[in-house]
Amino acid sequence: MLKNTFCHINGIGEKSEKRLWNLGILNWDDALDARNDGLGIRNLEILRIGIRQSLGQLELGNPNFFAESLHSNEVWRIFTEFRDSVAYLDIETNGLAGSEEFITTISMFDGASINYYIRDYNLYQFKDDVQNYKLLVTYNGKCFDLPTIEKHLGFKFNQAHIDLRFILSSLGYKGGLKGCEKMMGLDRGELTDVNGYFAVLLWNEYQRRTNVKALETLLAYNILDAANLEYLMVKAYNEKLLDTPFVTEHELPLPAPVENPFQPDPEIIDRLRKRYIHKYTSPGTAPAHH
Repeated sequence: MLKNTFCHINGIGEKSEKRLWNLGILNWDDALDARNDGLGIRNLEILRIGIRQSLGQLELGNPNFFAESLHSNEVWRIFTEFRDSVAYLDIETNGLAGSEEFITTISMFDGASINYYIRDYNLYQFKDDVQNYKLLVTYNGKCFDLPTIEKHLGFKFNQAHIDLRFILSSLGYKGGLKGCEKMMGLDRGELTDVNGYFAVLLWNEYQRRTNVKALETLLAYNILDAANLEYLMVKAYNEKLLDTPFVTEHELPLPAPVENPFQPDPEIIDRLRKRYIHKYTSPGTAPAHH
């Protein structure tokens, strides 16, 4: 879809792009070969300059050039060109704010392999591992995951970023990550009722009792958050295509479910739910989370 895109070029907005498509200028090659029909010499030259620059950046494998030039609702267009270097990210924290906040786990999925990082074990390894990817996909990562990681691990991300919160919202999917998943028909099984606050309880249970089952349940939850992002990304990509002439050309098959290396412990989930049900459901008690 990226090579069918013109709205990242200065002076070309959504209406201008659709006008180009209606004129039969459907991709960058069409624009480079186009005559002056309906465009005007000056407009055509501006378009060609932008396309030559885009071709150069694409050849360099630089998704940042396009991500920075596209509106947040249109960054989905870079997905397929850089899918072989994408990382889907999600974090969990201890639920506190300010100086008392810390990251408990990070999960990263690249479409094939899963990596997970645990506080006081291998959390700082994430900083090096994430450099293997050019494109990051999150849900609400612009506001939460990425700045939280930068703050606590002491580095700045240099990758292009697709935040699905904005793209899914533009398609009518709202209610947080779990709400969007539910609207799209994803079933979390035994983790259906587990949310960000429950993840805090699982970490506390692990810390207090050295309960490995609690940590494994937390990791199962965190990994599912990250792995499900691929499905949401592909689904959103296909739905966004419906507003273009390129559905049959670019529609992607939905990814198969990811095999989670950890399984939740139903007994721990049930015990924590019963023990903390009043806190778990009372307004204002659950920490802010994605």
